[in-house]
Amino acid sequence: MATHPTQYAHPEALVETDWLEKHLNDEGIRIVESNEDILLYDTGHIPGAAHIDWRADLQDPVIRDYITPEKFARLCSRHGITPDTTCIFYGDKANWWACYALWAFRLFGHEKVKILNGGRDKWKAEGRRMTREIPQYPKTDYPVPRKRFDKEIRAFFNEALDQSKSGKPLIDVRSPGEYRGEITHMPEYPQEGVLRGGHIPGAKSMPWKTATNDDSTFKPASELAKIYFDQCEIGSDKDTIVYCRIGERSSHTWFVLTYLLGLNNVRNYDGSWTEWGNKVGAPIEKSA
Repeated sequence: MATHPTQYAHPEALVETDWLEKHLNDEGIRIVESNEDILLYDTGHIPGAAHIDWRADLQDPVIRDYITPEKFARLCSRHGITPDTTCIFYGDKANWWACYALWAFRLFGHEKVKILNGGRDKWKAEGRRMTREIPQYPKTDYPVPRKRFDKEIRAFFNEALDQSKSGKPLIDVRSPGEYRGEITHMPEYPQEGVLRGGHIPGAKSMPWKTATNDDSTFKPASELAKIYFDQCEIGSDKDTIVYCRIGERSSHTWFVLTYLLGLNNVRNYDGSWTEWGNKVGAPIEKSA
């Protein structure tokens, strides 16, 4: 059994609301809001926060993939970001879309990334200042990343299939109903055209939100270790793949495993169930 850490592996990857309120105007940081509801930003956001739309800004408009390194460089330049800028991400839904944006930035090699613990929900609940003013930053010249880190932190269908066949750890972070194949979409969300329900054979179910408290903050390291090291039986000696529906919820789990528990062998299968459940011949389990 893995030992249980008493603190996060990388506590610097989180900032608290108290700290951020005192450092809104610091040089060298860029606050980035990324939400599931792309209209939320316009109703009010943390002062100085830039808005990155997970679909319009990070997704290729034609094929199912992320933007090119050239487009990523233009996105960062537009928001006044340089490779030395510390990007602090936050958003709705307990930061699951903020973690998705952070993971996408890491995909292009941007190293200085953090999450606002508790996200938009906690900031609002504490009555902290919000604004509708859209910040304008001087354009920078962000260099084009030499590559996307697909091999390092991203998994594709064949790799997930190999993971399944070899019995290596696969974590399904969707809802229990999705995992069991009772539904093919998130509870209270519309059907998205997935033809088959269930889960990847051998995958263990651990909904992403298991890692969060009621106030949207992350659980302590010792509790996270019990969830993932003990219950999911993953660790530093086992390459792990996480997945959900399109890779957004699993980005949250990827952040927990990578930054809070310190694993460097976790990849996010962003094709996830909308690919697997539509793939001809893909093996599926429906066991509880």
